[in-house]
Amino acid sequence: MSVYEKLKALDITLAAPATPAAAYVMYAQTGNLVFLSGHIAKRADGSVWVGQLGKNIDTAEGKAAARAIAIDLIGTLQAAVGGDLTRVKRIVKVMSLVNSTSEFTEQHLVTNGASELLGEVFGDAGKHARSAFGVAQIPLGACVEIELIAEVA
Repeated sequence: MSVYEKLKALDITLAAPATPAAAYVMYAQTGNLVFLSGHIAKRADGSVWVGQLGKNIDTAEGKAAARAIAIDLIGTLQAAVGGDLTRVKRIVKVMSLVNSTSEFTEQHLVTNGASELLGEVFGDAGKHARSAFGVAQIPLGACVEIELIAEVA
């Protein structure tokens, strides 16, 4: 099954990349690597998914937020490869920042929301190295922010 068939089977529609909120670009390519800037969690209506894990958001909701970010990341990746996701050879690395209390220790489980979706969509090419950090705050109060590095043909 192709990447596009998998997206369709998962009922995922990709949106165009967001406009940068500051002095940066949404993606940059060097050689065969594409670096995607951090994407913050947004709800279905486009509003920022605000909250702090361990305070007013639980692990399951954080995981859903991370999955939503992965969908946005795939949309940005599609733009970075000229509209052709079949050019993606591998998702190389994911870095996740989880807005969390000092007592919250399930950042890795929150980040699984993104990692699992990338695996579903890209298959073996979606298996990646990863870091997940707990941080005191994320821009606009978002609960999760994720960036991604991909290898492309």
